[in-house]
Amino acid sequence: MKLWGRRSAALITAALVAAGAVVWALWPSPPPPTGLDQMIPVVDGPRDDQRVTLDTTFFPPAGGGRRPAILLAHGFGGSKASVRDEAVRLAQAGYAVLTWSARGFGASTGQIALNSPDYEVKDVKQLIDWLAKRPEVLLDKPGDPRLGAAGGSYGGAITLMAAAYDDRIDAIVPQITWYDLADALFPDATGAGPRDGVFKRMWAGLFFTRAVDSPLAPGAGGAAALAAGGAGAAGRPGPSGGPQDVQCGRFLPEICAMYTEVASTGRATDAAVQTLRRSSPVSVPGRIRVPSLLIQGKRDSLFPLGHADANAKAIASTGAPVEVAWFEGGHDGGDGEADWVADRTIGWFDRWLKKQAPSGGDAAQAFTVTRDGGRDPGTRRPVLVHAVSGKYPGLSGTAATPVALAGPAQPVAVPPGGSPASISSVPGIGGLLGNLGGSAGGGLTLDMPGQAAAFESAPLTAPLDVTGTPVADLTVSGEGEVTLFAKIYDVGGQRPALPQGLVAPFRVTARPEGTPVRVTLPAIDYRFAAGHRLRLVVSTTDMGYASGTAPAVFRVAAAPAPLTVPTDPALKAAAAGLSWWTWALPLAALVVAVALGLTGRARRRDAPDPALADVPLQITGLTKRYRNGELAVDDLSFRVERGQVLGLLGPNGAGKTTTMRMLLGLIHPDAGEIRVFGHRVTPGDAVLARLGSFVEGPGFLPHLSGRENIDLYWQATGRPREEAHIEEALEIAGLGAALDRAVRTYSQGMRQRLAIAQAMLGLPDLLVLDEPTNGLDPPQIAEMRRVLIRYAARGRTVIVSSHLLAEVEQTCDHVVVMHRGRLVTAGPVTDLLAAAPSNGAPGRLEDVFLDLIGTKP
Repeated sequence: MKLWGRRSAALITAALVAAGAVVWALWPSPPPPTGLDQMIPVVDGPRDDQRVTLDTTFFPPAGGGRRPAILLAHGFGGSKASVRDEAVRLAQAGYAVLTWSARGFGASTGQIALNSPDYEVKDVKQLIDWLAKRPEVLLDKPGDPRLGAAGGSYGGAITLMAAAYDDRIDAIVPQITWYDLADALFPDATGAGPRDGVFKRMWAGLFFTRAVDSPLAPGAGGAAALAAGGAGAAGRPGPSGGPQDVQCGRFLPEICAMYTEVASTGRATDAAVQTLRRSSPVSVPGRIRVPSLLIQGKRDSLFPLGHADANAKAIASTGAPVEVAWFEGGHDGGDGEADWVADRTIGWFDRWLKKQAPSGGDAAQAFTVTRDGGRDPGTRRPVLVHAVSGKYPGLSGTAATPVALAGPAQPVAVPPGGSPASISSVPGIGGLLGNLGGSAGGGLTLDMPGQAAAFESAPLTAPLDVTGTPVADLTVSGEGEVTLFAKIYDVGGQRPALPQGLVAPFRVTARPEGTPVRVTLPAIDYRFAAGHRLRLVVSTTDMGYASGTAPAVFRVAAAPAPLTVPTDPALKAAAAGLSWWTWALPLAALVVAVALGLTGRARRRDAPDPALADVPLQITGLTKRYRNGELAVDDLSFRVERGQVLGLLGPNGAGKTTTMRMLLGLIHPDAGEIRVFGHRVTPGDAVLARLGSFVEGPGFLPHLSGRENIDLYWQATGRPREEAHIEEALEIAGLGAALDRAVRTYSQGMRQRLAIAQAMLGLPDLLVLDEPTNGLDPPQIAEMRRVLIRYAARGRTVIVSSHLLAEVEQTCDHVVVMHRGRLVTAGPVTDLLAAAPSNGAPGRLEDVFLDLIGTKP
């Protein structure tokens, strides 16, 4: 039974890998574009009298020609370098991309004005003017480029503000950002507004003080990391060099003075609210009128989901198309789903800038929510799924469920000086300790005895999916003003979980006879399991906020009215997807492990061909189309013999990687077949145990060492350790003492070498490598060449896909050349070179290749 369990898990893992690979296979992989660095002078300020120089990088679109452009903004504390990877990906998708370091950050001059219309917005207007003059940029009319804008956090806000002030922007994708910066820093759960709100002192401190010398969101992944960016420049002395610069880095003096005042009192002033709102979409109602994809993090105590909701309502009121997505990340950590966010962003721009119709699966995604999909049966790690709906319900949901709470009125004490304080939404604690909270993302939470009142529901008789903002009615008794913090726990399992680690602060003036107050709790998307209970906790302190300091005692009672929680039954979960960690081990490694787990099962779709039993690979009539009907591989046929080192050559888009994925059983061909040692390749086939592979870049569990990653992979195969030849493979890697360091500390070349060593574990009869020398220096490339030649000389076979034609010429004895999915030629390298027109000079493979694909100068 245990053996069958392992094999079942392996089969399920194979199915999941194959499903994910189908989507992955659709993306082309051109070489990274080279950015053009340039300092662009701009003029801003209320009177247009401040001269600032912005440090920019322009990435031309892959494929050349005039293409739509994208402005890509970075997060607070970052610079243009923070979003380089995203810029490259957009450029590879066919966009002209401009990144820049905002004024006061990176190498740009000027002082930080928090995305003010008089400063940062004017800067963006002049960057658009610059883009309109580039020959790579598609224009709708003179001076008006076809233009999208995107960015996270601070960059998301400038995306929104620029769209409000410049109608040349045609589509936007702001992420984990604000609607009202005053409300974000002075929230109030009763709806009274920021003037009576509770100061978010720890987040504000990271914004304004000299402590801003690292990413804004410690531990945050994916989009949050994009939002935060790299090392901040805000802590450097400003031009004046005065005392305010020491306290506030490179902020404008008036903003520094505003922060100093509110930080000292813990209360917002009218002037502070006005200043913060000038840099917020709330100040420009009805002026953002472009298609908008709003991506917000569920684990975000800085800019909670309510900010995306407010932006969505404001933009939708103009008639502009709006979609909302909540993902499992944010400023407080979690899985940033970087690939998913990037894919949604590119899809949105493709739809509105390239005018491409959305695919059937994308057409009904007005609202998308990432959810916990349980655990992968093979790896036992969490899986994320995406629930979608064709209509965004807002924070009230499409239905409401009453949940009765029980518990008497309870005293709550304000401790002298407000200390010790409860812990919930503390910047960075979700990223550092979020795993303790499981999918809830609660991290480390703590309510101080004597300072909190608690009210609980009866055990749930069925699962309850809460999507939106729960509402609770309370009565607070006592004398004077008190600051309170409300939150909902999931009580069940080993310990209570605070969904997404969020808390609702509010102030109330208590009277002896009792003051009723309705509290809107933070928006969440969370499943409370059957048998669990909901617990409403009201505390007098919270470490992340400015609390009351004068000692006092109040009483808190839950009103007879039940807690109301919103739901959205229309949300339907898609098939379980694979989150970033699923690809932490190379795809091919997973397939090999699955194949080995299935060894011995009588599972044959057709009989092996005895005549090909000693032939490592034969491909016959192989054909594969993309979803749009374009042929990726077109009637491809070739054969590889034992002892050969074969180079698979072709320009970008030739179909090489798609062919490799079909060879590994990751995707199905539409026609034709692949036979490995006579066996027809199908997902999970036992013959894949004889194949080792490394396709499209290395990936490992970053917190484990190189040696631990290798050991973990081999354990997954279930084969005896003595068959692994681990030491021989690690000798190939040549990593020395670095083998015992965490892989996250490795360079690209080190990861590459480790991945190739992993592919060679067990000394497979057929070795398939995609760009094996990528990231290696010349001595390492030469050593890799010798390793592959020696490997094949022992009677094994190596297939190498590479763009380095000179290296292929020295390493490979046979080549297959593909172009536009079809076979151009196949044969020994010596034959190709001999047939090349020499003009009196020795023939070169590069010249032959260019001549074959019709691009020879």
